[in-house]
Formats: sequence, C-alpha cells, structure tokens
Amino acid sequence: MSDPNAKDPAAEAKQMTAAEAAKRVKRTVVEYVDGKDGAKIHRPKKVAVEASEVLSFRDYGTYVVVVTKDGQKLTDAGE
Repeated sequence: MSDPNAKDPAAEAKQMTAAEAAKRVKRTVVEYVDGKDGAKIHRPKKVAVEASEVLSFRDYGTYVVVVTKDGQKLTDAGE
C-alpha cells in the first residue's frame, strides 16, 4: 500500500511563474513591409509575450502552454 505522506516528485520540482512561462513562448504577428514595386508584403514576425498578458499556463515538462487574456493558446513545443 502506498504511503499517504509520500511526496510527488513532480510537485517537488520548482514551480514556474507566469513571467517565466511568458519568456518561453512567442506570438506570431504579421508585419506589413514595402516590397520592391511599392506593394505591401506580409512578413510573419515572432513577438515576445508579456507576463501581464498571461491568463493561465501549464508546464508539461517538455513544453509549456500559455493562454493569454485575449484567448490565444501559445506553446513552445514547435520551436
């Protein structure tokens, strides 16, 4: 029978803060730049997420999922 006072190793691990989770993820935004002939070109750009934007986060060990206040779900798994 398992000991009820036994500690979970995952619970003993250092707990991540919202600021640390925000540093690990990036948001992709579209930047419009002028092309050669004056046409606008769409260029994706990675932008850092601020800690004040984080609504919730979860550390799964190998990757982090962050949900922002505007409802975007971001992860660092694809990097």
